[in-house]
Amino acid sequence: MEYRKKKNEERQKFSCGKMGLKKTAKTKVQINIGLMSKKKDGLRPHRGKSIALRIDPDSSATSLLSEAVKKMRDFNKDLSDGPFLLLYPDATEVINIPGTNSPFTLGAYKAEIGKPYQRITLFICIKSDFEEAAEMSDSDSEVVVRRPTEFELADTLPWEPQDESSPLPKVAENEDTDVQAHEIIADLALAIDHKKVSRFNISRSDVWDGAVRGFRRSTYSDNNDLFIKFNDDAGCFEEGLDMGGPRREFLTLLMSHLRNRPIFDGPPDRRYLVYNSRAAMEVEYFLAGKMIAVSIVNGGPAPHFLSKNLVNRMIGDPSFSATIDDVKDEEIGKVLHQVLEAESDEVLQNLILQNSTIFQTAGCLRSVKTSEKQGFVEEYLKWYIIEKNESAIQRFKDGLDSLHFFTAVQQYPSVLAPLLYMTYKTLTASDMENIFRPSLSPAGSNRRQKEALTLGFWADYLLDCEEKVTAVSLEELLMFATGLTALPPAGMIPPPCLEFSSDSPFPVANTCANALKLPVSESYRVFKANMDFGIQNSPGFGNF
Repeated sequence: MEYRKKKNEERQKFSCGKMGLKKTAKTKVQINIGLMSKKKDGLRPHRGKSIALRIDPDSSATSLLSEAVKKMRDFNKDLSDGPFLLLYPDATEVINIPGTNSPFTLGAYKAEIGKPYQRITLFICIKSDFEEAAEMSDSDSEVVVRRPTEFELADTLPWEPQDESSPLPKVAENEDTDVQAHEIIADLALAIDHKKVSRFNISRSDVWDGAVRGFRRSTYSDNNDLFIKFNDDAGCFEEGLDMGGPRREFLTLLMSHLRNRPIFDGPPDRRYLVYNSRAAMEVEYFLAGKMIAVSIVNGGPAPHFLSKNLVNRMIGDPSFSATIDDVKDEEIGKVLHQVLEAESDEVLQNLILQNSTIFQTAGCLRSVKTSEKQGFVEEYLKWYIIEKNESAIQRFKDGLDSLHFFTAVQQYPSVLAPLLYMTYKTLTASDMENIFRPSLSPAGSNRRQKEALTLGFWADYLLDCEEKVTAVSLEELLMFATGLTALPPAGMIPPPCLEFSSDSPFPVANTCANALKLPVSESYRVFKANMDFGIQNSPGFGNF
C-alpha cells in the first residue's frame, strides 16, 4: 500500500510536466541565526556570530533548531555539544507564536511580526545557560533575562555575494525601504573581530603612502580592527592608544586624498573612474574600492564624491545623465560643444568628419542629422565616462565588496547608494548644538552658573563659525572634537558630549570618547580667541 501511494504521487507530479515539478518544489527562504550565552546580567547575543540560514518556510521550531545548530557548528568548530534551545530575540524559548497558543512555524511567525524573512533573527542557546539565567531572574527583583537593544541584536541581513552575471540581486526588487543605513552598517560591522588588529603607521604629510602600505601588509585583514598610529611633526609616534579617534581621523583624511587620485576624473562632486595603466598594475582600483568599504563599515566617512552615473552602472541601473562639463579634456569638450551648436546637417557632418578619430574610437562615427545631435553627444559621453573604463569599474566594484558592502548596496540601493554619490549635508550651528550634549553640574551650584554662561558663548561661537566670521569652520571644529568632518553613515559612537574645564584656557578634545572640553571664560571675546587658537594649533586634528 505504501508503494502504491508513492507511485501515485509520482504519477501526479509527472502528469504536470517539468513546470508542475517546479511549482511543487518548496522555495527556501533566508533568515538569520545568532548565538546567545549567559553573561553576568543575563542572556546576551554574541557579536559577530550571526550567520544566514536558508530553510523551508513551513519549518517547525524543532526542525529549525536542528538546522540552525548544524549550520552554526559548521562555521564555529568550538561550539559546545549542547543540548540547545531556540530563542526569540527577547530570550524566551520558541514554542508557540508569541501571544497565541499556535505552534511555531517560520511562515506563521513571519506573518505575525510583519518583517521580511531576511530581517528575522532567532538565536540558539545552550540549555544549561538558559536555565541558569532563568534562575537568576527568579532570585532577583529585577528581570535579568532581558531584551537586547536594537544595536546589540543588529537584526539586519548578513549578505552573501551575488553572481556577477546578474546586474541586480533579486532582493532589490522587494527592497525593505524602512531599514536605515546605520542598521545595515551595524550588521556588516559584526564581521569585525575586535580582538585582532591591523596596524597602520601614518604620517599626516603623506596619508596615502602609509595607507597603501597598511592595506598591502600580509597581516592585514578586512575582519580585523584598525589600529592607527600617527607620526607627529618631529617624526616620533604620538602617544596614546587608538580607541576610535585616530581611526576616524585617518579615514577622513584618506577619503579626502582618495578624491584627488589620478584614477578619478570629472568635477569634484561627481568623479568617475578613468583607466590608468600604472594604477591598474598597482591594483589601485581594487584598493580604492576596499578603502571606501572599510571606511564606511568601520564608522568612518562615506566618499560622497562619486558620479551618480558610475554608481548606477555598478548596481545595474541603466539610467544615465551627463553633461559636457563632466569631460575635463578641453579639446574633446570644445568639439562636443561645437556639435551641439551646429545649425545645419552639412556643418554638423563636416565637424564630425574633421574629428573622425575622436568619434571612431568611441564607435559612433556615422552620418548624423541636427535633430539627432543631442543623442549623438549623449552616446559619446556614455562611452567616454562609462564604457571605455569598464575594466577599471569592475576592479573597483570588486574592492567595494570588502566586508560584503557592495552586496549590501545592491540589496538596498535606495538606502546605501546615495552614500557614494550624494554630497553630505552642510553642517549648521543648529546641527552642532544637537550633536554635542552638555554634561552639566547640579542646578543651583556656582559651577553650573559658569557652565550656563559658557554654553551661551558656545552657541554664539557656532553661529560665528557658520557665518564664517571666525578663523575656524564648523567642519574643522567637528574634526577637532571627533576626527570627522561630517556625520558618518554608521552614526556617531559614542555620542558626542560637551564638558567644561577651568584647568586650561584652550579647548581640549578626546576624539576617542567624542568629548570636547570647553574653557570656562569670563567674556565671549576671550572664549572666541582661545577656541580659535586652540583648534588651529592642534597637532594635526582639524587640518584636512
